[in-house]
Amino acid sequence: MDRAAAEALPQPVRLQDYAPPAHLIDTVDLTVELGDDWTRVTAVLSGRRNPAAGSGPAPIVLDGQDQQLLSVTLDGRRLSEADYRLEAERLVLPAVDGEFVAVIEGRIRPQDNTALEGLYRSGDLYCTQCEAEGFRRITYYPDRPDVMAVFTVRIEAEKERFPVLLANGNCVETGDLPFDRHFAVWHDPFRKPAYLFAMVAGNLGWREDSFTTRSGREVALRIYVDPGNEDRTGHAMESLKRSMRWDEEVYGFEYDLDIFMIVAVSAFNMGAMENKGLNIFNDKFILADPASATDGDFQRIEGIVAHEYFHNWTGNRITCRDWFQLSLKEGLTVFRDQEFSADMHDRGVKRVADARLLRTVQFPEDAGPTAHPVRPETYIEINNFYTVTVYEKGSEVVRMIHTLLGPENYRKGIDLYVERHDGQAVTCDDFVAAMEDASGVDLTRFRLWYSQAGTPTVKARWQHDPASRRLELTLSQSVPSTPGQASKLPMPIPVRTALIGRNGEPVPLRLDGEAGAGDTERVLLLEQASETVTFADVPPGTVPSLLRGFSAPVKLDASWSEADLAFLAGADSDPFGRWEALQSLSTRALLAMVSALREGRAAGFDPRVVAAFRTSLADDRLEPAFLAELLSLPGESLLGQALDTWHVDEVHAARREARRTLGEALFDLWTGLYDRLSAAEPAGGEVDLSTAAMGRRALANAALGYLVASGREAGIARAVAQARPDGTMTRVMGALVALNDLERGERDQALAAFHDRWQHDPLVLDKWFALKAGSSRRGTLDEVRALFDHPGFSLRNPNRVRALIGGFTAGNPVRFHEADGSGYAFLADQVLALDPINPQVAARMTQPLVRWRKFDRGRAQAMTDALRRIVAQPTLSKDVYEIASKALSSAPDSPQSG
Repeated sequence: MDRAAAEALPQPVRLQDYAPPAHLIDTVDLTVELGDDWTRVTAVLSGRRNPAAGSGPAPIVLDGQDQQLLSVTLDGRRLSEADYRLEAERLVLPAVDGEFVAVIEGRIRPQDNTALEGLYRSGDLYCTQCEAEGFRRITYYPDRPDVMAVFTVRIEAEKERFPVLLANGNCVETGDLPFDRHFAVWHDPFRKPAYLFAMVAGNLGWREDSFTTRSGREVALRIYVDPGNEDRTGHAMESLKRSMRWDEEVYGFEYDLDIFMIVAVSAFNMGAMENKGLNIFNDKFILADPASATDGDFQRIEGIVAHEYFHNWTGNRITCRDWFQLSLKEGLTVFRDQEFSADMHDRGVKRVADARLLRTVQFPEDAGPTAHPVRPETYIEINNFYTVTVYEKGSEVVRMIHTLLGPENYRKGIDLYVERHDGQAVTCDDFVAAMEDASGVDLTRFRLWYSQAGTPTVKARWQHDPASRRLELTLSQSVPSTPGQASKLPMPIPVRTALIGRNGEPVPLRLDGEAGAGDTERVLLLEQASETVTFADVPPGTVPSLLRGFSAPVKLDASWSEADLAFLAGADSDPFGRWEALQSLSTRALLAMVSALREGRAAGFDPRVVAAFRTSLADDRLEPAFLAELLSLPGESLLGQALDTWHVDEVHAARREARRTLGEALFDLWTGLYDRLSAAEPAGGEVDLSTAAMGRRALANAALGYLVASGREAGIARAVAQARPDGTMTRVMGALVALNDLERGERDQALAAFHDRWQHDPLVLDKWFALKAGSSRRGTLDEVRALFDHPGFSLRNPNRVRALIGGFTAGNPVRFHEADGSGYAFLADQVLALDPINPQVAARMTQPLVRWRKFDRGRAQAMTDALRRIVAQPTLSKDVYEIASKALSSAPDSPQSG
């Protein structure tokens, strides 16, 4: 590639190049005049030279995109075009030293904004999404998180069509205007970066409630929705109030405005956005009732409402200095919402779900060409770094700090962090420093978790001497190479450990030479490449239980025998440890089946796993929700990751046969369990949404899945009966999922009835799209293509795209990875079609092509061909270019390698 061509490519932003802004903005007075043809925006920016950026006059640099500049006034003087410089994505004003007032007038067309960033119009609703860099699409402004200002916003619109006018903060004035228009003025007294700006205008209904804070202040609560959906917001409102109470009790954080608002919109790139006082949500994470939402939907709504509310302090009051520090707010807030959900429901089940997500999505990201640290060092498009590494792995980093410091010192660290940095934009290092200073614990080496990419592997080996009753445990670690980081330092890894005696009871842990009885659990901190500890008074037959509670985001390679795993699966007192043991035992059995299929041998499922399932089914001490998790087999993606080469067809066949074997061998147990749980479910009236009731339904659906997998008519008949569309959504979806892969007319009839019942409800129709796209039946890709003509589908709606295209490419491994490459060609077509409409969504859709190295030569070639076709598009967005070019960076004959 020649120099000119290289310079024409999108250029990266680097953490090492960070410099403070030359100017700060103290107040913003924004007037937004909404109109059908044009929307006029006037911004009055009162600012000053930033002493941290130097002294003397410096040009005022304002970011801007997709707007028409009308006029610029600086300190009362209207500037001519010769006085400023207007570039493609910024406006440069004359140099100033000291205070200034700039007035920027411009026009935008929200109705043309299909990217759904900045101010956009969806139907008859005006809405904003400004994280990460959307505010520059509204007006010219220093659009970076370390510029924090107090905003006052005046919105003007036609009164009849847009009766509701909302923005951040408290409403301080409303009134009528000529020509049947009206206005509202909102003032947010707290300084915030522009990415937290929000406004909404439309014809909306709402649910209203209130919350009394611990200091006695009454806060008004409102959830705004499309008229007619008000009755589906009750769960979200209760979730909000639970979140507010929990945050006061656990963290001491009290809400600080007079009103807290949520607006649910149908066209939204993200799940939700924490704008100060005015959270904007994808409506799929607000609207719910038992007829249209599953138990999983209810729990996700609760968790996401909590997450966005918790951002009020960890993200809004204290925000990130730059976008490389994104995990400062997101990792910490994910940890907070995970702990909230664990307190509201079953802690063991929640921890299993967290670990499964990390292993299914984040570990592959760490192992691929787009791997990056929790605090990245470079990016081309920041929207591409809203990843599971920044969020979920970032949460695990905070969790490890909590583990190392203990709850009391962790809380002291949080208090000091807020005392030091309230109202500031800070870094991950600032957060860690507060934890160090409050606790007295040196976390210098722990900072590697922020700067090193990759998933460490911890190897555990042990020897037991019956004569001396000593057990010697050796832990070693390795961190793989990742792009840009060839060599790694050992990471501090907390390994929560217990020893389980043959009687099923934990053995007191006493290190050799220690006095006292010892606790039954201990956190071993692995800081070096290899470390050995010796436990005393360990009886024969004792089995180590390691990484309890998933105490670190690592891969564990432990020398358990199949007998050890079967024992732990029935005896470990730690829920995660018990689940992990049965998962490991099942994985070994499934991979043995894959090997047999590859070699043309008979591929039977290990009877020891069947026996472990039987034992678990007979254990009446287990809560139904946990038993449902315990009895789930590892997914195809996890199995593929465990192989050097993901043998797609064999993995699918092995898992299908394993489920058939478990269904057949334990058919009577599944039947008795399913019938008992189904009989306990109320036939009508109120649906019990308690944790226990949700657990019973989850277990019933798990049993139904195995009954159908057995192939017996009695099992299929139960699923057909449960699939009737007049039931609760949890039971209906459980039945449809069980039937979805069958080549039988009953499956088609059940899906058709579901469609007929819900075709006019977009959120429920998304479930139908995802079911159709996720079926492993042959011909699914043709069905997906045909559904593009469905009246309910649109490439302009991210939810529809994620349900249908994402449901196929990310949720249907065996059909997406067909050996003929048809799935990859289909995805490339859709990415190229989406990119001009919504680059952010297009980039996320590209992700399934990234891990081509995991597949056989033919599939890898087809995947890289698809990526090259994408990269060759001359008008490709930065968003998609970054993902596709990184994926191709080490491909043979890659155009990026020159």
